[in-house]
Amino acid sequence: MSNLYDVIVLGGGAAGLMCAARAGQRGKRVLVLERAPKPGKKILISGGGRCNFTNIGAGPQNFLSANPHFAKSALARYTPQDFLELIESYGIAWHEKTLGQLFCDESAQQVVDMLLSECAKGDVDVRCGEDVATVEHESGYLVTTQTGTYAAHNLVIATGGPSIPKMGATDYAYDLARQFGLKVVEPRPALVPLTLGGEEVLFREISGVSAPVCATAGKASFSEAALFTHRGLSGPAILQASSYWSPGEPILINFLPDLPIDWLITAKTENPRATLKSSLRTHLPDRLADILAEKLNAPNELANTSDRVLQSAGEQLARWEFRPNGTEGFAKAEVTVGGISTAELSSKTMETKNIPGLYAIGEAVDVTGWLGGYNFQWAWASGVAAGDAL
Repeated sequence: MSNLYDVIVLGGGAAGLMCAARAGQRGKRVLVLERAPKPGKKILISGGGRCNFTNIGAGPQNFLSANPHFAKSALARYTPQDFLELIESYGIAWHEKTLGQLFCDESAQQVVDMLLSECAKGDVDVRCGEDVATVEHESGYLVTTQTGTYAAHNLVIATGGPSIPKMGATDYAYDLARQFGLKVVEPRPALVPLTLGGEEVLFREISGVSAPVCATAGKASFSEAALFTHRGLSGPAILQASSYWSPGEPILINFLPDLPIDWLITAKTENPRATLKSSLRTHLPDRLADILAEKLNAPNELANTSDRVLQSAGEQLARWEFRPNGTEGFAKAEVTVGGISTAELSSKTMETKNIPGLYAIGEAVDVTGWLGGYNFQWAWASGVAAGDAL
């Protein structure tokens, strides 16, 4: 049967291509079925088209999961340095931005081309424009698309999560998991802008203004830029915090994370004629400083404002409470929190515990990284774990 393979990988994204390349180079006959006309669509748009392909400091602490220990095994066995060596072996020039984020100097297309070259080394059959109609499991796996039926002893779910639907993303991985009786941790948008309502819509007046802050959701805090938008809050600090935010909970923002709480009392002794507004303007964008000063309602010169009021203003600026009324949803989310439950999978091989030959990797699984190359590192590490076990 010409359509018989050792492995069928559903999904030609980062995790799927990595897994297929590793298995193919180990002598397995591998078929990749990708719905989109071309593979690696999310890779191509990442990092502004330059692909933030890993983070040099990536470790288990940078990931969310119902089981925070699950990712340790794969991440330890395939590290950012391992992927960097692969990048360099192809002569792809790269640079490090802030916080350990690594990008291609030229184009994300180089990463896709590299993965396809790795697949070619293992004679992997990569087919795009393939819509999966049915998946059946008897002694092996039968996958039917509009072009035919393919059989394999092993099946890898690498179809990602539902974030960025305009790129063709769907929740197909979860449907397939449920078909096989696998538990799914309720998916929700992550690395996503937050929306504001009520009195907080006043901040929409400063849409487009950004400032370095420390944003806190739950027990997680991130010191990066926050951006005010016409719908609410965005920017790296907010996107990071959104993964830890639950509806009904506040987001706390420290607008002046580098200053002590009592900085206004010190400012009063140094420049008594200054006002709260002018003092804020020395540290923050003018429009943001003005709206915060207005809300703090301390219009007098610092000399005529009590230390107690200034201390209170300092405390509020360090723990400004926003209560988002929601997120901008999967349409604007970079990734998904939740997915196929890690309780169903071996952390060493990514194979399901109760269904031989069925694997799940990448964003389809309930492992979600921070912003900044972490999700790609999980794609590479989980792909290698499965590819080396097949």
